[in-house]
Amino acid sequence: MPRGNQSHMAEFLLLGLTTDTEQQKWLFACFLAMYLVNVVGNSVIIAAIRGHTHLHTPMYFFLSNLSLVDICFTTVIVPQMLVNMLTQKKTILFAQCLAQMYFFVAFGITDSFLLAAMAVDRYVAICHPLHYTTTMSPRCCLLLVTASWVVSHLHSLAHTVLMGRLSFCGPNIIHHFFCDVQPLLTLSCSDTSVNELLAFTEGSFVIMSPFIFIIVSYVYIARAVLRVPSGGGRYKVFSTCGSHLTVVTLFYGTVISVYIHPSSTYSVTKDRVITVIYTVVIPMLNPFIYSLRNKDMKQALRKLARRTE
Repeated sequence: MPRGNQSHMAEFLLLGLTTDTEQQKWLFACFLAMYLVNVVGNSVIIAAIRGHTHLHTPMYFFLSNLSLVDICFTTVIVPQMLVNMLTQKKTILFAQCLAQMYFFVAFGITDSFLLAAMAVDRYVAICHPLHYTTTMSPRCCLLLVTASWVVSHLHSLAHTVLMGRLSFCGPNIIHHFFCDVQPLLTLSCSDTSVNELLAFTEGSFVIMSPFIFIIVSYVYIARAVLRVPSGGGRYKVFSTCGSHLTVVTLFYGTVISVYIHPSSTYSVTKDRVITVIYTVVIPMLNPFIYSLRNKDMKQALRKLARRTE
């Protein structure tokens, strides 16, 4: 069969999380609620940070960018999934599928790099407080955020271009609720070795490099905290990192279990469940994690609430 007839399959069929109509009703309500909480919660975080000058610091600059990416990250997936559940029309055009994969990968990697930038910020603040203002200057913070976006989109573009060159000659059923890299690779009838090499090597690099930065930063932070003489002082210093550590553990724990393994060990059921956690649940929880244990954020949120009354 000629390559041209194979490579431009008109559409794919997204099976979603379940084919049970009754379960889909409950899932629709659940995912709609989580999506709205995500958008409202992260929007409130952004508004609180932008509206209060005492939060115009590097840490909150990174947090506001993280909240923006979390909204975009979930918006790439959930609205399409909700429409599919509501209309029972589960098809997605080939071009739309590639676009969804592109933005999903781009925003996911951006999330990873922003978490690393936040770890570096905490490292400088705790281990080199006298140099904090000069090291984490507005220019430096802007460069870190810009680099996070640029590298992520270049990585995603490479995946998308290579995926677009593959042949898809049937079946067209994606056993997932959105267009991700691995489910698409399993449908291709052409050689996917280059794609798999990119996903495992360069993909591992863009995921693991920020993670290693975070680990190294916290090793130095832990050493600095242990040198603080009083237990109360140690708790006060380390409490500023608690929220970030919680988000890092949740995010990387799920992402690594899905993506850092050979494609031969890919499991549809397990990966779908874990993917729901890091694409929907964690972005929804982030505003609560960062606000409930942060006195500055609580104060800013109270002031924002009074303004809206």
